Amino acid sequence: MTRPRLRVDVSRRLSGFELQVRLDAGTEVLVLFGPSGAGKTMVLDIVAGLASADEGEIVLGEHTLFRKGRPGPAADLPARRRRVGYVMQTYALFPHMTAMANVAYPLRRQPGAGATARSLLERVSMDHLADRYPSELSGGQQQRVALARALATGSPLLLLDEPFAALDGAIRTRLQSDLTQLHHELDLTMILVTHQLEDAFAMGDRIAVMQAGRVEQVGDIGDVFRRPANQGVAEIMGIRNLLRARVTGIGTTTRLDWDGLELETGLARVAPGDTVTAYLRPEDIKIIYPDRPLTDSVAANVFDATITLLRQHASLRVAEVELANGRRVEIRFFELSYASMGLEPGVRIRVALRREGLVILEDSASPTATTS
Repeated sequence: MTRPRLRVDVSRRLSGFELQVRLDAGTEVLVLFGPSGAGKTMVLDIVAGLASADEGEIVLGEHTLFRKGRPGPAADLPARRRRVGYVMQTYALFPHMTAMANVAYPLRRQPGAGATARSLLERVSMDHLADRYPSELSGGQQQRVALARALATGSPLLLLDEPFAALDGAIRTRLQSDLTQLHHELDLTMILVTHQLEDAFAMGDRIAVMQAGRVEQVGDIGDVFRRPANQGVAEIMGIRNLLRARVTGIGTTTRLDWDGLELETGLARVAPGDTVTAYLRPEDIKIIYPDRPLTDSVAANVFDATITLLRQHASLRVAEVELANGRRVEIRFFELSYASMGLEPGVRIRVALRREGLVILEDSASPTATTS
């Protein structure tokens, strides 16, 4: 990433909770992802000037929005002077104002405010409802008005707090597409708060995974999903097939004992006797055709299993299988795959846990962790 447009390094202490966050963002969509109570909205509020940090620094472009307890002149611009675009989860539209008046409000001291507000409503396809009040608009329509009002600040920074939480289906998809287009057209830095992985993948360039007021990992969304930094990140990301195993040997591969099953995986910075957490994506578990020879990609970690659950997900099927050690793992495959095998609960099969897909994580969690 080039020089960041936004730099956030802040801390705040509350009763029973401490926020310590350090983030950089360029001209991109940075997703703040994590469970409720992780501190995601608090970060947005602090950046926007709606909540105070105890110390730290917030710099947007060449402007210092906040500085306390750091080298340099102290600063704490009020929210009205930061002029950060902020779409709150509740939309926060003025109920006594029309859509037009809501959008024109940040422009009220500028000449041509009405024309600019109408142009912004056109941009979000809401100009035909400019005279409606918030109570006369649907959730999706209110969301678009809130977005137009945020754009009226003229800020290069747009904060989005769970913008799709109340939207479903086609409306959700369309707003994601529109926001992505606005991001590119206006060269915006967007900070998107969500706890839905689908929203993160639909819009995000990078992701910052938060837990209990801390950033656990930052990186490209696909990289973080494929290589979570630790068990905590894997659990927050909803990654299946977490397991605890003991390292039994190191050579050309790493050998693990998983409750009696011997596994092989790639080399890792571990030593014999270590207890580690590993995970395997459901797509990296393959069902073995009984009448076909094993290929190199599935030659290791082949075990007997019994299907305990089978369900349909759009074009995918999801199977839960129980292995000989009593542990269960989840497998995902395309609907037509294995069609000739007559898969159903109770059927015994053989599965391969792909050696290249089995990833040992940095161990930051309790030693009592087990499979999902």
